Amino acid sequence: MTARQWQTLLFTSLGLGVIWAFVIFAILAAGFSLLEGTGLMPSSVQITICGLMAGMLGLIPIRRRTRGLIAGFALGISLLFHLLATDTPFQNPEANPLLQSLGALLGSLLLVMVLVFSFRTLGPGVLNRRRWELCILSSLQVFGFVFFTVIVVLPFYVMLMTSLKSQQALLMNPLDLTPNWRQDGWAIFRSYIELFRDFNFGRYIGVSAIVSLATVALTLLFAIPGAYAVARLRFEGRKVLSRSILLIYLVPAIVLVIPLYVIFSQLGLRNSLMGLLIVYPATTLPVALYMLQGYFRGIPPELEEAALMDGCSRMVAIRQVTMPLSIPALASVGLYVFMIAWNEFLFAFMFLDDPSIFTLPRGVVSLNSSEVPRQHLMAGAVISTVPILILFLWAERFLVKGLTAGSVKG
Repeated sequence: MTARQWQTLLFTSLGLGVIWAFVIFAILAAGFSLLEGTGLMPSSVQITICGLMAGMLGLIPIRRRTRGLIAGFALGISLLFHLLATDTPFQNPEANPLLQSLGALLGSLLLVMVLVFSFRTLGPGVLNRRRWELCILSSLQVFGFVFFTVIVVLPFYVMLMTSLKSQQALLMNPLDLTPNWRQDGWAIFRSYIELFRDFNFGRYIGVSAIVSLATVALTLLFAIPGAYAVARLRFEGRKVLSRSILLIYLVPAIVLVIPLYVIFSQLGLRNSLMGLLIVYPATTLPVALYMLQGYFRGIPPELEEAALMDGCSRMVAIRQVTMPLSIPALASVGLYVFMIAWNEFLFAFMFLDDPSIFTLPRGVVSLNSSEVPRQHLMAGAVISTVPILILFLWAERFLVKGLTAGSVKG
């Protein structure tokens, strides 16, 4: 290697080592602070020196990167992290020393694993632009995964743990989110019990389920023949219609809600579920049409022509040939529409005033009051999130198939 290549290798290895050391130890410090209830944060000197040591992995040949090397480097960085600390690893004598040592070891292991993945294209061999770019892209790939995991998991963790705390415990130490597991089950899940007992959340769930399922049924009822017509039939303006289906999403919902509020008030549809069942299918129908027409185009038209030649009508061919072949697309569209209707808040907030017909998001917002404890609001948010999360994880395969279906014709 030339002197310039060595400089590039050294700068890249040490630079990524320091950057990842700050990222990983900062995330761990925040996570362990929530577990411990006290602030934990290592010094910048600790992180920088440990990052420089970890960055030395980029100078080691690939053939020597074994599990033993990873474990040895992680243990060495963890010991260095302890030695550089003035008192305890995370600079807080009041926190649990064992927990801090565990955090230092875990952070060192994660740091080494991330750098080994990023540096797999580097080494003291031939260093060219392609190898360097692959190293940077690998590091960015891991950073993206870590970043999006943290911004999704951390709020949900705070929401869940807050819902399990008592009002007195939250006032005494808002940073401590660890529930007192020595209490009985009624005390730990008191917020959830009171939501169903005193705040009528069982009815909110039922209303949201009815509205969401009805929205799915109405959307598919109009989307299936509409998408089939755009995909199969020839008529004037078909291409323009096909390309302009999603134009409705260029108009923000906040612009539509005021005129709809006035119209529904005059028609007597405000403060009724019928108003929502008009608005929700109207907002979900364009995306359903767009998704289904791509899938219908991917189905060979010869199958329908064979059914028509056997004496079937067009509607019978659609029902007996096209729809059975479109189950993945229909399932994905139904799931997508259900999630939109379940989580929709703006129209429900503007149109519904009667608590007996509140949807779940509207009911959760009603808890945002100084008279309602904060843990009840968090418990309501958990109740609103968990069912749709479970449904999405269970039906994810249908959503993926439906979204990719029709991308390749034939």
